[in-house]
Amino acid sequence: MGLLDSLKAKLGPAKDKVSDLAKEHGGKVEHGLEKAARVVDEKTKGKYSAKIESGTGKAKEAIERLAHKDEGPSGPTPPPAA
Repeated sequence: MGLLDSLKAKLGPAKDKVSDLAKEHGGKVEHGLEKAARVVDEKTKGKYSAKIESGTGKAKEAIERLAHKDEGPSGPTPPPAA
C-alpha cells in the first residue's frame, strides 16, 4: 500500500465527519463568514470589497459542496442493496 493510499484510508472518516458537520452547521458557518466579511470590509474601508465578496462566495460554495457531497445531480445517493 502506497503512501497516498494510506492517507486516503485515514482521511476517509474525517471527510465524512466534515460533511456531516457542514450539513448540520452550514447555516451558522455561512452567517459567520458574512459577519467576518463585513468586519474586514469595514476595517479596510471598502478597498478590497470585490476580493472579500469573491472569497466569501467561494467559501460558501465549498461549504455547500461539503454538505451535499454524497448527493448526486438528482438527490441523495440511495444506500447499496443488501
